Amino acid sequence: MISKELLEILACPRCKGPIELKSDESGLVCEKCRLLYEIIDDIPVMLIDKAINLDEPGA
Repeated sequence: MISKELLEILACPRCKGPIELKSDESGLVCEKCRLLYEIIDDIPVMLIDKAINLDEPGA
């Protein structure tokens, strides 16, 4: 589980905007960029090239 303090300081690496925790806590979403940053073993993977584009089919 990601702490509330960590969520407050994390930002999207692409646009530097706010990110939100998905309801199932499987990742962090930037609505502006439409990217999902997965959380693996309680560690957010905040790499643009590893992010999932939410606008692509099957995302």
